[in-house]
Amino acid sequence: QARLEESGGGLVQAGDSLRLSCVASGFTMKNYVMAWFRQAPGLEREFVASISISASTSYSASVKGRFTISRDNAKNTVYLQMNSLKPEDTAIYYCAVRGGIGVPTNQDAYDYWGQGTQVTVSS
Repeated sequence: QARLEESGGGLVQAGDSLRLSCVASGFTMKNYVMAWFRQAPGLEREFVASISISASTSYSASVKGRFTISRDNAKNTVYLQMNSLKPEDTAIYYCAVRGGIGVPTNQDAYDYWGQGTQVTVSS
């Protein structure tokens, strides 16, 4: 019943910005930890950012200072604002939800996933 729908990906040049959105249905997002992961061709899926129920945030070192995760509980939506994009940010970006109170970085801790949205950054 729970579903996550990502949007906002696209093809941009290095230095550009994008904002990804993830709309949840089937559950009330305000009661759950949310996170973004990404997977580039030939690489493992990696943690990008998470946001707790109390809105505390955590980031991968590779995106810290450039990306911002936020949550709008009234809209049941989580966002990922991506600034100063680099070619190495190219990947499929996935939204995920976890029932616990912690903000783990391992993908196995998350219960539901969206289909992903492609982000491609050219130089």
